[in-house]
Amino acid sequence: MNKLNIKGTWNEVAGKLKQKYANLTDNDLLFKEGKEEELLGRLQNKLGKSKEEVRNLIEKA
Repeated sequence: MNKLNIKGTWNEVAGKLKQKYANLTDNDLLFKEGKEEELLGRLQNKLGKSKEEVRNLIEKA
């Protein structure tokens, strides 16, 4: 699995996602280096989207 391709800082990306999806919390968006799969899994469960859809949301944010 490729690493997430994040444009800008994670804080900026997380802020954009919180604006778009008001039900996301800071804990949902907690990102630690090397734990991309955990992040994708949390967001997948919270948003009801596939892993690829979540990956695309993050990369486009």
